[in-house]
Amino acid sequence: MRAPRGKTAVLLLLGLLFTAGCSAGTPAGSPAPRDATTASPTTPPASKPSPTDDRAAGFRKWGLPLLPPPPAPPAVKPIRTGDGKIPAVSDIPTTQKIVFLTFDDGAEKDPKFVGMMRDLKIPFTMFLTDDIIKNDYGFFRPLQALGNTIENHTLSHPDLHGRTLAQQKHEICTQQQKLTHEYGKVPGLFRPPYGNYNTDTRAAVKSCGGLRAMILWRESMQIKKVQFQRPDKKFHPGDIILAHFRGPAQLKGETMTKMVANLLRQISSQGFTLARLEDYV
Repeated sequence: MRAPRGKTAVLLLLGLLFTAGCSAGTPAGSPAPRDATTASPTTPPASKPSPTDDRAAGFRKWGLPLLPPPPAPPAVKPIRTGDGKIPAVSDIPTTQKIVFLTFDDGAEKDPKFVGMMRDLKIPFTMFLTDDIIKNDYGFFRPLQALGNTIENHTLSHPDLHGRTLAQQKHEICTQQQKLTHEYGKVPGLFRPPYGNYNTDTRAAVKSCGGLRAMILWRESMQIKKVQFQRPDKKFHPGDIILAHFRGPAQLKGETMTKMVANLLRQISSQGFTLARLEDYV
């Protein structure tokens, strides 16, 4: 039976309206789009602290004045090596207000010192003696991983001035081999124990392979104060500072970290900062 013409028209109109609504609306099961005016802004990712901020935080943590970062190393090292001579170096020719920190022997193995150096990110050089470090070679690896170089300070820390050439070669060259084996890098610098050396010492150093200079010092760090060689009792540009891996037994109850903090305060008070010795020799 045919529907009345008017009723058919109404049904067609409703169908068209239903189809238009489905095509223009959100598909079934899909979330409605967010109104652009109500959408929350995208939160930017948290920025990481810069190396400068991180370093400053380290100095604050240890209660120390912030040392300026070291200047860019020179294009040409001011200490000439490789010409067949072995120079003995107490200071570096420079006009910049930089000094160089070195630690000898390796007796104190304080984990807090490793943490301190991670925080402060200051450059220094280690002159290690095998008889003193062989009970824990691993202690020095994290310090080396920070970019600090391990150098030669003999097998047993003798006064080389009274030893034969053969004895000096044994002390220096055997330690050269041990350090290379343990730490994966050939030492380039040598420090004679007590600062004593002679002509045979130079010959022994030259014969060992890889060593290019003997390193002495201008100042030495005691427990609380720096001992100066010069009468003006001041740091001079390019001075090399001697300190030791020492702890309460050698420092009258003070820790190595306290000794280093005292030293850094004195360096800062005279307007100096630290640079990497191997960049200049």
